[in-house]
Amino acid sequence: MTALSSAPVRSTRRRERPAPERRTVQRRRIDGSVVDEVVLDPEIFGLEPRPAVLHQVVTAQLAAARSGTQSTRTRAEVQGGGAKPFRQKGTGRARQGSTRAPQWTGGGVALGPKPRSYRQRTPKKMTRLALCCALSDRAAEERVVLVEDWAFEEPKTRDAVSALEALGIAGRVLVVLGPDDGIADRSFANLPQVQRAQLAELNAYDVVRCDWVAFTDATLPGTTEPFVRDPGTEGPADSPAQETIDSTAEDEDESERGGD
Repeated sequence: MTALSSAPVRSTRRRERPAPERRTVQRRRIDGSVVDEVVLDPEIFGLEPRPAVLHQVVTAQLAAARSGTQSTRTRAEVQGGGAKPFRQKGTGRARQGSTRAPQWTGGGVALGPKPRSYRQRTPKKMTRLALCCALSDRAAEERVVLVEDWAFEEPKTRDAVSALEALGIAGRVLVVLGPDDGIADRSFANLPQVQRAQLAELNAYDVVRCDWVAFTDATLPGTTEPFVRDPGTEGPADSPAQETIDSTAEDEDESERGGD
């Protein structure tokens, strides 16, 4: 009777992934003041990141960006070498048939690169899953910014820098723009740390390589709903700009009471 193997039996059941988390973000104006707080779409911003899917999609995207035009000449494509360099026997040297063989100086290249396509096939569902995983990772690190709109009166880099400082964004930023954000597009154009992308061009690689992702109400993917806090919890903290506005309003009220 044969002895049973002591190797552990691997389970064929798939690991159940946790349910999507409900994450919130504050909607703010370009001056940094808080408007309200909304709940992000859990199916887009609340997934558990899957590094294997992200790696495969990002690798395929970088491979597709390669031109693939590198080329070398083989011994059949190099000019010359039609005559035998010396006779077959009697010279004491190894026999040679052409001076354009790979071992000769000026000869062809053996097994060199030729024009080819590096494109890899990625299913649409995998590409979408990788994008959602990248956005979920940024949302988990609280690196997603939601702005009402980029209300710039005219294209000015100074206004774009002031808006980023008021929002507390530092580092590399991915600004997702819509078709009507032409002024904002030109305002961020001269900032090397800001990368601009249309909503239809949003991809996992651009999200992963940036520290922050900034959306507007028009470009935020998915559906949102207002965040309702429990009665016993504190409200969202006011921004410095909002605190300044409140203190100014209080001073005006006190001055009016004193005048009465």
